[in-house]
Amino acid sequence: MGAEYKKYFVKAIRAHFPDQTEELIIETGSRYTEISRDTSFAAKSANPIDRRLDFIAYFLALIKTLEQKGYSYDFIRSLCLEIVYDYVTPKNSIQRYLKKLPPKLIGWWPAKSFLKKLGAKIMILDHPGGFRAKIITDKTDTYGLGYGFDILECGICKLFLKHDAAAFAPILCEVDKVTSSLAGLELIRSGTIANGAAICDFRFKKKH
Repeated sequence: MGAEYKKYFVKAIRAHFPDQTEELIIETGSRYTEISRDTSFAAKSANPIDRRLDFIAYFLALIKTLEQKGYSYDFIRSLCLEIVYDYVTPKNSIQRYLKKLPPKLIGWWPAKSFLKKLGAKIMILDHPGGFRAKIITDKTDTYGLGYGFDILECGICKLFLKHDAAAFAPILCEVDKVTSSLAGLELIRSGTIANGAAICDFRFKKKH
């Protein structure tokens, strides 16, 4: 299977489908091969957010496989969230520390320089199927943190829409609160593109 993240999919499939494990892995892998043609640009994209699309392609492949087999939306959602939570959860104290480090560095001048460079990169729509985003550093618009961002174009939504799976895209939006919490932040968001908003706004407050 190649990519490191795929072991989390295999782990969940083995746990929930002990009698269909190999069948589901093969079917999901086959669908992934097809879907990944639409995300092959991501590995060399000038926009670093696009890099996550290979992971998303495998997610979509599993969703389509389970949907085709008649599993309910609620079951698919539950399984997807289980996989992502397992994937993003730190596995040791070093990983937990590194997750919480970025918010602590935001006020430092090297971080400001990094955010400026990153902001220029993520504003680029390098491919029609990719992301475009804007970093917000105004403290008045970021609850005093000095960091937030808006997703202006969502590569996940584009991919899911292209493969007739738009109804499942909001599942991945649910993970953002978890990843924010692991960083010691509370996510404040008014809407997401997957749920019909014009943009996905990410604003954060430090947790105490």
